[in-house]
Amino acid sequence: MSRVYNFSAGPAVLPEEVLREAAEEMLDYKGTGMSVMEMSHRSKAYETIIQESEADLRELMNIPDNYKVLFLQGGASQQFAMIPMNLMKNRVADYIVTGQWAKKAYQEACIYGKANKIASSEDKTFSYIPDCSDLPISEDADYVYICENNTIYGTKYKTLPNTKGKPLVADVSSCFLSEPVDVSKYGVIYGGVQKNIGPAGVVIAIIREDLITEDVLPGTPTMLKYKIHADNASLYNTPPAYGIYICGKVFKWLKAKGGLSAMKEYNEKKAKILYDYLDESRLFKGTVRKEDRSLMNVPFVTGDEELDAKFVKEAAAAGFVNLKGHRTVGGMRASIYNAMPIEGVEKLVAFMKEFEAQNA
Repeated sequence: MSRVYNFSAGPAVLPEEVLREAAEEMLDYKGTGMSVMEMSHRSKAYETIIQESEADLRELMNIPDNYKVLFLQGGASQQFAMIPMNLMKNRVADYIVTGQWAKKAYQEACIYGKANKIASSEDKTFSYIPDCSDLPISEDADYVYICENNTIYGTKYKTLPNTKGKPLVADVSSCFLSEPVDVSKYGVIYGGVQKNIGPAGVVIAIIREDLITEDVLPGTPTMLKYKIHADNASLYNTPPAYGIYICGKVFKWLKAKGGLSAMKEYNEKKAKILYDYLDESRLFKGTVRKEDRSLMNVPFVTGDEELDAKFVKEAAAAGFVNLKGHRTVGGMRASIYNAMPIEGVEKLVAFMKEFEAQNA
């Protein structure tokens, strides 16, 4: 069977070159006589893999020297607790809720201290990003939290919030490495890798050094202390070794593609094809306010649930899979991450036009 066009929100499409390379190395990684899956995380070969991965990520994102890069486990969801445990010194934090994941992070933070919901777009089913230029930032807030790209709802911050000097913490799971980013604007920038970088099981956290201290909330488990992982270069315990190895290959693939500026250009071109069609279609329509549209996740509907279901079914039969929208919103969603080739989007739009002609 040939490969399908996989529009899944995550675990998601990976670059074919990376998968082929990993397949070639599966039984014997660079003459070691074993797979990366089988090697000790303390071995010289693995040390090289994780160190190179970090160096390549630092180069791609232009990460300043006063930031630590941590390869962790537990997915982005574990960070919902780890962030307040490590950063909530005053037991106060401000949250901007623009989707399901920011809401979950906010609810988790409420366990550890006073979490303030200082802005939200829940009033319109998270279909826009609120104005964050002058928010009621709490004077004693330890940080301000956002989810930068909302996978489910297809919105993306185009301008970062004015945090009035407080550290910004951002979950970038679904826009990670899709465009250049100024890391110095963040206190913590983190994301699960299973959308745009690698296989599920790894979360990368990039944290400003002054935020990594011994001073954590009482009862914080050893495994959930940033300092432990930072002091041990992400090797305090057995890391998700194979996942990190694949991430490392994706970093090299991105560098070969010309880095994040080239990726942004490519992603804008891809997204434009789909959004332009949605804007002119009589059957399909996008669900997000134009200025807040994500380049990575594109939700759309016909306005008729039965027709939506018919479209998803026929699309899958034609080789366009995982287009069903998240259960909380219904409709459809095309996730068009870095590894989705432009022809995948072009062919999807051609299929949508055909479907529209038959069903309008």
